[in-house]
Amino acid sequence: MLYVLANRTYRHLFLAQVIALFGTGLATVALSLLAFDIAGENAGSVLGTAFAIKMIAYVGLAPIAAALIEKLPRRAVLVGLDLVRAGIALLLPFVTEIWQIYVLIFLLQAASAAFTPSFQAVIPDVLPKEKDYTNALSLSRLAYDLENLLSPTIAAGLLLFVNFHGLFGGTVVGFLASAALVVSASFPKLKPVQNQRTVKRITQGTRIYLGTPRLRGMLAVYLAVAAGGAMVIVNTVVIVQGVFGLGTADVALALACFGGGSMITALALPKLLERMKDRSVMILGAVVMSICLSFGYFVQSIETLLPLWFFMGIGYSAAQTPSGRVLRRSSNSSDLPSVFASQFALSHVCWLIGYPVAGWVGSSFGISSAFVVMAVLAWISVASSLVLWPSSDAEVLRHSHEGLPDDDPHWKTGGEKVGKSHAHAFRIDDLHPRWPSGF
Repeated sequence: MLYVLANRTYRHLFLAQVIALFGTGLATVALSLLAFDIAGENAGSVLGTAFAIKMIAYVGLAPIAAALIEKLPRRAVLVGLDLVRAGIALLLPFVTEIWQIYVLIFLLQAASAAFTPSFQAVIPDVLPKEKDYTNALSLSRLAYDLENLLSPTIAAGLLLFVNFHGLFGGTVVGFLASAALVVSASFPKLKPVQNQRTVKRITQGTRIYLGTPRLRGMLAVYLAVAAGGAMVIVNTVVIVQGVFGLGTADVALALACFGGGSMITALALPKLLERMKDRSVMILGAVVMSICLSFGYFVQSIETLLPLWFFMGIGYSAAQTPSGRVLRRSSNSSDLPSVFASQFALSHVCWLIGYPVAGWVGSSFGISSAFVVMAVLAWISVASSLVLWPSSDAEVLRHSHEGLPDDDPHWKTGGEKVGKSHAHAFRIDDLHPRWPSGF
């Protein structure tokens, strides 16, 4: 898997991602502790609202940002957004009121809503081979897991010497270092974008996403991911400090167990995906998370929480890592940036549900009730994915073009023309506006 780092451009971009995520991880731990410091046992509700605001920024701005910046130099865009995020992070240590948390989180995540899809859309151009791209996806998943594993662990060590306000400084350093690495990378030439109206570019990715059965099924999987992930991110500090009466180091340890399970799975997935379908791996991951949430009702101590969070991390990684492969298989290269942006936005609609529900139910009715509600949500998601995502999931489909002239070059694509139909790897685009009936 690590051989893809021999590509200098990808190596620099991957390191930029790791360092920025490390800074973000420190901010997540610090924000949890800040919320507990301000709101006490109502911290879950505060964090649920804060992360819901984060999701609103992602959902509302990601597709728009992708359409508006797709013709701009990608390096300049990524560096500029890193610098904006660093400037906002500088203000976080000075927060004294809950409303200030909400405002700064929105501004910070608005910049991230533009950064993440732009970053993701570069990778297929840097690593065009399927095997290389698959390994890059696992490394990307590993980067997120290093945040979950190492950031809380290092945060716990730093908290021995500084208060949690000092952790926000790591966020600033992370964004600045990320910007420097992006500057040093050699980007592939930007492919020309068709001159479409902005409204069409904004909606194109969403039309492709919602019109493709496997992507609708994948979205259902993400609702299970959001149910389990939100329970971990929002309520770990409440469970460990509020229910168990333990300290900040134990919060970091619990989050590290979650990250550890996720990281181990990310390392194993490239080989596993050679033998199993993306659909099977992702739905299995959602099932594992659903089982963990169901058992969460019986958690009574840190000793039982740690292995539960470890297995939750396993399901979390398995359910998400193959998503880039599925997206790439479901769209033409020219549409990939807008499809990535739609994936970013639509998957975060799921988090927009998960974060506030996990926080508000936990604060209002207790952690046990939150586990029950999130487990029900996850199992509904699993059932929906099985229905929406066909098990056959054929890529090459026979379809017709009733109004297409016989001499159109498109007929040369794919298999033999029979009447007004032919077969090839089917993706929704201007020539194929709807999925063939029966699939």
